[in-house]
Amino acid sequence: MDDAKIIALYEARDESAIAETQQKYGGYCRYIAERILACKQDAEECVNDAYHKVWNTIPPQKPESLASYVGMLTRQLSLNRYKENHRQKRGAGVVPLILDELQECIADKGDMPSVDDIALRDAMNAFLAKLPQRTRMVFMRRYWYADEVSTIAADYGMSESHVGVLLYRTRKKLKEHLEKEEIYV
Repeated sequence: MDDAKIIALYEARDESAIAETQQKYGGYCRYIAERILACKQDAEECVNDAYHKVWNTIPPQKPESLASYVGMLTRQLSLNRYKENHRQKRGAGVVPLILDELQECIADKGDMPSVDDIALRDAMNAFLAKLPQRTRMVFMRRYWYADEVSTIAADYGMSESHVGVLLYRTRKKLKEHLEKEEIYV
């Protein structure tokens, strides 16, 4: 079933919309949650919570891409669960490292007002659209899907050091882009 029909089911408050979403995007959502949480049970709970959140937000939301919308909700819920699970200790997983890496891109301007989510999303989308496809895919694999550098390197036939340098340079460009757009988080 295509996304428009699934969204129409949500708008009609037809509960089969959840089953259709699960059938079409269940594997995608589990992949996102499991990469962040490394615990199948927590990941499954976050995916189910994401379906519930989709049910509660469509309508009024009408996403252009149901995959992106469900993926974004799954990712947000998984990151929240990760933070909750690791509140008292830092943990040894990949998520703290990823957050540390991205922190260098996000300028801390003290008294500057924080940017709203929509402006940041638009700036990120504009930045990603300008990247060469391979660079964009490597960046997304690391910072959206939380893939290990070694996995990315193997999948793209690159050395780990090459992936690290590519990510470093891309983060540097992202920081410049956000500063140019006067986006401070």
